[in-house]
Amino acid sequence: MKNVQIAAFYFPNYHIDPRNEAVHGSGWTEWELMKIARPRFPGHQQPKVPLWGYEDEADPAVMSRKIDAAADSGISAFLFDWYYYNDGPFLERALREGFQKAPNANRLNYALMWANHDWTDCHPLPADRICTLLYPGAVTPETFERMTDYIIETHFLHPSYWKIDNCPFFSIYEIYRLAESFGGWDGAAEALNRFRQKVCAAGFPGLHINGILWGVKLLPGENTIADPCDIVRKLRFDSVTSYVWVHHAELKHFPITPYHEVLEENQRYWETARREYPVPYFPNVTVGWDPSPRTIQKLPYRNEGYPMMATMDSSPEEFGEAIRAAVKFAEQLPESSRIVTVNAWNEWTEGSYLEPDLQHGSAYLDMLQTIITAGNFRRNPLSWAEQGIA
Repeated sequence: MKNVQIAAFYFPNYHIDPRNEAVHGSGWTEWELMKIARPRFPGHQQPKVPLWGYEDEADPAVMSRKIDAAADSGISAFLFDWYYYNDGPFLERALREGFQKAPNANRLNYALMWANHDWTDCHPLPADRICTLLYPGAVTPETFERMTDYIIETHFLHPSYWKIDNCPFFSIYEIYRLAESFGGWDGAAEALNRFRQKVCAAGFPGLHINGILWGVKLLPGENTIADPCDIVRKLRFDSVTSYVWVHHAELKHFPITPYHEVLEENQRYWETARREYPVPYFPNVTVGWDPSPRTIQKLPYRNEGYPMMATMDSSPEEFGEAIRAAVKFAEQLPESSRIVTVNAWNEWTEGSYLEPDLQHGSAYLDMLQTIITAGNFRRNPLSWAEQGIA
């Protein structure tokens, strides 16, 4: 195995945020949905209970344990789902107060995945399936300029920020939302070019922009959906990846689809991505899928679309098989692009997490550590002292 890095997506909705409190009440976090989750069909494994308890991820001591567990398992970076709307950041305390202030923050890299999707009130999804839009994902050009200044100062200059070929890594979740913000693909390309110029002015050789390609939609005034490969070229992406398997595979069996079927379908997608995209595709491994905690628990569980949909469970052994397949795929990429993304460190309310729970303990992290120990992976980042950082 050749120098492969593992980057796990991190969903930071397990700490108190004023926006959430305004909607759900004082002290609310998404742990509240996990506490009341119940089995919805025979054999359904709910509630899923965290082994470490319902912790506050904005506490540096709590985040410190996560960092140690991730680094000890061979994970190179957390890719934080990062939110910034027209009135500023959202769900950032886990990163700013938890990760950045953790005493061992030098053990793990982190990077931003700009989760620029609409934020709706689906916690849980209302019975009529009509969600209130709380924060639009598309931002104004002025917001984008403020946001990118903030990113460089607050994150890219942090000593633990993840870089590829010394260029800060920045991922974008909904590409069409970016184009919507700037009135089309030309405007989006110009905005990203300005971002790159700012990053170079800050002393970096460049900016590594990663696109999560899924669900490309028609923009206002368009008659046809843009070709994703053309988007990659126009926006000058450096790499692409996926967030979760269900973006590229149909869960064909309700209420449970076998894990190996979804792995096989995604492996076919990896090969298509390798063949068609003009930049490296980082394969994605998804631990599981079960968004049922985001539904009203007393309603019948029917196949009606997210989050009332088919689920997918894995065993640690099946997860290990998927990691090995992704590593084998990544080994064929250029050296600095040998990266596997994992969904996720802690997507608890979607049933996809590496963090220990009462059912499996630390078996998924143990499996990851076993695979990485057996191969020649790029392990953990150099300490700040080793990088010459005081």
